[in-house]
Amino acid sequence: MEPIKITIFQAYLFWENVEKNLQNLSLRLSSLREKTDLIILPEMFNTGFTTNVEKCAEEMDGMTMRWLYETAKKFDCVVAGTLIVREGGNYYNRFVWMSADGSYVHYDKRHLFGMAKEGAPKESDLFSAGKSRIMLQLKGWKICPMICYDLRFPVWSRNAENGYDLLVYTASWPDKRSSHWRALIPARAIENQAYVIGVNRVGHDGNEVYYSGGSMCISPLGDVIYYKPEDEDLYTFTLNPQDLQKSREQFPFLQDGDKFNIL
Repeated sequence: MEPIKITIFQAYLFWENVEKNLQNLSLRLSSLREKTDLIILPEMFNTGFTTNVEKCAEEMDGMTMRWLYETAKKFDCVVAGTLIVREGGNYYNRFVWMSADGSYVHYDKRHLFGMAKEGAPKESDLFSAGKSRIMLQLKGWKICPMICYDLRFPVWSRNAENGYDLLVYTASWPDKRSSHWRALIPARAIENQAYVIGVNRVGHDGNEVYYSGGSMCISPLGDVIYYKPEDEDLYTFTLNPQDLQKSREQFPFLQDGDKFNIL
């Protein structure tokens, strides 16, 4: 493992406006001066969180996928975030891990949000759930991506047999439940003895839901590496493998975890 440099982009998103969002993201990212290995964007970074699938869904060769490739190539790094994808007659809230050479891997959100205002469509009504986790590799780090509501389900993120070193949540997490966000991300880091990154958005959406950010990185010991409430922010930091290895050697409790299978 080598040190890994990660850029979190806590972005303001324009409601259901793909072109404007991609233009704004490109503009903000143009201020990035230092080399980074990974840029992480919020959930549905091209539209804001929406269930308007007919308007906002794209194919896997659509505008947003092309933008991801162009951005990854420009910065010579991995760019990751989620978008609504139409595939095989189904809709997915899909996390895409785009490499600079144009190759990519994806993860489909497992836990679909089942609450909405009366009469409004729910994510769980319109989207198909993912069936499996994925493990990614970057500079020797094993990385597990999750999406927003997945954060509430610790069995799904359980770090069995040191399966990953870094757990990443991309999210559109409303301010009114921000106390849960601030509690659950450190819990996932401590219980899984891994770094955990949560990337949220800021601003209001078209339903007047307010998002207050709170993007963060938490160490395996629960220490705060980065935390940013309220404002749009583009921030780069480095994680060192020695710190992770030291914490696991000093307190190797993962080996005593319960064995289980997800059916």
